[in-house]
Amino acid sequence: MALTAAEIGEVVDELARALAEGWIQKIHQPTDRTIVLEIRTPGRTHQLLLSCHPETTRLHFITEAVQNPLVPPSFCQFLRAHLQGARIDHLEQIHGDRIVHLALSTKKGPCTLVVELTGITSNLLVLDKTGLIRRDLNGTKDLPGHMYVPPARPPQDRPTVSLSRFSQDTQKSPFPRSAAIEGHYHKAEATSVVQTAQNARAGILRRSIKKLRRRIDAWHEDLAKAEKYKTYARYGELIKANLGTIRRGQTDVALVDYFNEELPSLTIPLDQTKTPQGNMDDYFKKHRKHLSAERELRPRIAEGEKELALLQQEVTSIEQGTWQLPTPTHPSLRARPPVRSGKEKGKHGQTQGPFRRFTSSDGLTIYVGKNARENDELTFGLAKSDDLWLHARGTPGSHVVVRLEKGAEIPSETLRDAATLALLYSDLKKSGKGDIIYTLRKWVKKTKGQAPGAVTVTQEKALFVSLDKIRLASLRVRSDIR
Repeated sequence: MALTAAEIGEVVDELARALAEGWIQKIHQPTDRTIVLEIRTPGRTHQLLLSCHPETTRLHFITEAVQNPLVPPSFCQFLRAHLQGARIDHLEQIHGDRIVHLALSTKKGPCTLVVELTGITSNLLVLDKTGLIRRDLNGTKDLPGHMYVPPARPPQDRPTVSLSRFSQDTQKSPFPRSAAIEGHYHKAEATSVVQTAQNARAGILRRSIKKLRRRIDAWHEDLAKAEKYKTYARYGELIKANLGTIRRGQTDVALVDYFNEELPSLTIPLDQTKTPQGNMDDYFKKHRKHLSAERELRPRIAEGEKELALLQQEVTSIEQGTWQLPTPTHPSLRARPPVRSGKEKGKHGQTQGPFRRFTSSDGLTIYVGKNARENDELTFGLAKSDDLWLHARGTPGSHVVVRLEKGAEIPSETLRDAATLALLYSDLKKSGKGDIIYTLRKWVKKTKGQAPGAVTVTQEKALFVSLDKIRLASLRVRSDIR
């Protein structure tokens, strides 16, 4: 739920006093609808969040760090070019409405940042000293160069309320109203993350169940086909015992079945294009197919049905509302390779297991090795030259590979997803942060004479990341780890 006009008035009073004599030293845009201004005041630095998400429009100080994209969006770049370094003259709510003005003094003169916290129509606009619009968050093409006109007020004002609905123990905070709002939305967004993760997991499970059922049905069909070869060893033995009496070109032969105590006559079909020896070999070969199918398919079917039961059980827990986000200590996080047929291979002819597999927020596949041998197999067996390769800098850890099309750029969120996994599965996990190096797979070479997994890397770049619990939770529900 968005802030009401009365709630905005209360928090603006608190923010205005705190931001007096402040100046904007950094600007970030962590999401497409959120701006964070880092404001330095005498003796203190504040992080001011401005959210234009329709359901959660609000402004307040934040105390927790936010993850920012590697490449700032164009609106953020505009703000940095024109507002970074600006002095804050005053912050005020306009006419008791859900509109806030941040009056600024920049190197090029005064300007105003207008924060419209009006729900579905919310927006951020930069005005010059005359009130003309220079740029807005929504990217409306016909706005720049026009005089700013505030949105029409609703027919009836919202009722006057206090921030009591955000009440919690914030007495220790120097900014209790901001702290209360931050705490409320932190919980609300955490709940939203769980719901989003639950929906995403349900979709993955249903697709996995559908796929697995098709696979199990195919295994049953293969087993049924092989079942008709069950008696072919007998045919082969009978032909073997009568090779001298069978001639090429026969379509069948009647032989005494000495495997039956009553010694009946048994007619065995023959391929007239093959020799008696060829017919015998053909029957023995098909019987071996039967034995192989029995040996391989029955355990595979049993394991598949067991896996299917677990997936259906998890779907049931989602439907009943008892499902929870996995945690590292949860038993369901034990890595378990998915059931596969021996024919499932990657583009290089390599089987695509037993690595950990995740799907990034952009839908790209991320592979993570589990040990030195797997690291070696992943990097030099499965990975293509144009795939992205990542590893924690200067410490033992897993090799991480992101599948990319040739010449494709790595999406920023996918890069952060992969880097977070490289951090999680390395010795840097203990500190919860660190540098992750990344480069194309073609710039990773084996180190001669060293143990498996040891490599030399060139043309690498580095990214500093911290373990983000929300990002990890989303990755886990899009993984083959259950």
